Amino acid sequence: MRTEARLFTGVALFFAVAAAGYGWWSAEPAGTAALAVASLMAALVTFFLRVQHRRRGMRAQDRPDADVIDTAGPLDFFSPHSPWPIVVALGAVLSALGVVYGLWLALLGFGVLGCGVFGMVFQYAGRDDPSS
Repeated sequence: MRTEARLFTGVALFFAVAAAGYGWWSAEPAGTAALAVASLMAALVTFFLRVQHRRRGMRAQDRPDADVIDTAGPLDFFSPHSPWPIVVALGAVLSALGVVYGLWLALLGFGVLGCGVFGMVFQYAGRDDPSS
């Protein structure tokens, strides 16, 4: 993850410099905001990758002396079946329809979306705990 973090650090810095230069010379707020948001999104990915590298250590892809066989085996735990993506999709649809039909439907959609995201995040929260 170290290589990917360095790559996204460069992307974030490029967009930050481009946003500063564009904002200085053009004085146009929409393009400057778009470039600044692009920089922040790349910085968010950089932060995630650095945290994962700190937690899990070096992968075989990060070592120059690694062989292909070093990457064999299970990668991580992936949910075999979950109802929460359907709930998130329903919440997103209700929120989008709420923009058209009224605030009441958008608020209902945000509630369903929040429940779906909460369920997705905490579905396997105690999976590694031996007492549960």
